Amino acid sequence: MQHFSVKKIQNADSEVLNQAAVEPVLLTAESQPSYVIMSFVNYEQLINRLAQLEDLVIAQQAQTALSSSQMVGAETFMAELKRLAALGGDG
Repeated sequence: MQHFSVKKIQNADSEVLNQAAVEPVLLTAESQPSYVIMSFVNYEQLINRLAQLEDLVIAQQAQTALSSSQMVGAETFMAELKRLAALGGDG
């Protein structure tokens, strides 16, 4: 990743934007990382990839929850409700 000072980006003749079209460019202020400039295409790809990874994580969490679930089927649930209802009528 290329590094440029904030002062250099202010120069209209700067190569910073040309370089940002190729790869992300790190801008520094007082030798500290401050900004990253990148092309919109690269930014859009980055955001789309992030969304894909988030979806993957959510899907994996859902699969793990489903695998460890102790839920019963609807038939078992209804039979248990009927059993409990019958017990409730006796008391």
